[in-house]
Amino acid sequence: MALTAEDVHRIAHLARLSLSPTEAAAMREQLNGFFAIVERMGAVDTRCAEPLYTPLSAVQAVELRLRDDRVTEPDRREACQRSAPSVQDGLYLVPRVIE
Repeated sequence: MALTAEDVHRIAHLARLSLSPTEAAAMREQLNGFFAIVERMGAVDTRCAEPLYTPLSAVQAVELRLRDDRVTEPDRREACQRSAPSVQDGLYLVPRVIE
C-alpha cells in the first residue's frame, strides 16, 4: 500500500502540520518505507512462535519479578463517597445525559 502525495497532504492536515513540498516528499518516502516493513512483518508465519513477555527471554532465562498480590491500601470508598451528591449501593449516581 503506497501512499500518494494527496495522502501525505491529508495526514499532515489532520496532524496540523505545515509541510513544504520537499518535506512532504521526504515524509511520503519515510511512511511508504514504514508500511513496506509492516507488510514484510505481516508476511512472516508466526503460528509456531511462542509469545514472549520480554525480548530478553529469547536469549536467556528471565525470572519474572512481580510484587506479591496483596492489598496494600485501605478501603476508603465510604470516605470518598461522603462528598458525593448521590450514592447507591457503593456506586456514584449521576444524571442521565443520553436518552
